[in-house]
Amino acid sequence: MLEPTGPLPPEIYWRRRVFAIAALVVALALVIWLALLVSRGGSSGDSKGAAASSSTTAKAADASKAGEPANKSADAPSGKPSASGDSSTPKPSGSSASATASSAPPAQCPDQSLAVKVSVEQPTYKVGEQPVFVIVITNISSVTCSRDMGSGLQQVSVQTLDGARRLWSSTDCYPDGQADVRTLNRGEQAAFTVTWSGSTSQPNCAGERVPVPPGAYAVVAQLGSVRSSAEPFNIA
Repeated sequence: MLEPTGPLPPEIYWRRRVFAIAALVVALALVIWLALLVSRGGSSGDSKGAAASSSTTAKAADASKAGEPANKSADAPSGKPSASGDSSTPKPSGSSASATASSAPPAQCPDQSLAVKVSVEQPTYKVGEQPVFVIVITNISSVTCSRDMGSGLQQVSVQTLDGARRLWSSTDCYPDGQADVRTLNRGEQAAFTVTWSGSTSQPNCAGERVPVPPGAYAVVAQLGSVRSSAEPFNIA
């Protein structure tokens, strides 16, 4: 089968076989090349399509992000004024207006809104000891108010038990005490202590001051026109 037969010389037949084999090889190579070309073109088209899809997706995501800040600003307010024109300075609402009104300083306590009481730390003192008096001022009104209760405005006096003679007053020698403004709620109290030397005194600290002799006495406290009841004590 490999040995050519026919009327022509064997060289002719061998040449024909070589040409046929060469043509077959060229045709096969062409088919393989076309297959590779088609395959590469498809993958290139797929990659371009994927790139285009990715670009479209990225643009859509950017567009979506561009529309988000309006909603995010509602959940996370910043310190800058919003586009609606709201000012960074808050406008008082009904509750804040009430808070502003309640933060205003209270009115001064009139005399009729106060009660004054005085007590003695112990019922009897020896001559030479210094009695201690406790003054309690109470807001008996229904509202909060303030009042200067400085020592220059309080007056504590020692008198004879029958009230006929005044022996000493806290404002005789110290008329100008420091201011002491107190704010008292309804029913609230302010307490003060005054120590008496046990000696007599006169207005403007005039005259000689002498020790009070043993006996029964009474102390009275006063703020403005409000006067306490007399509290008795003894000096023995």
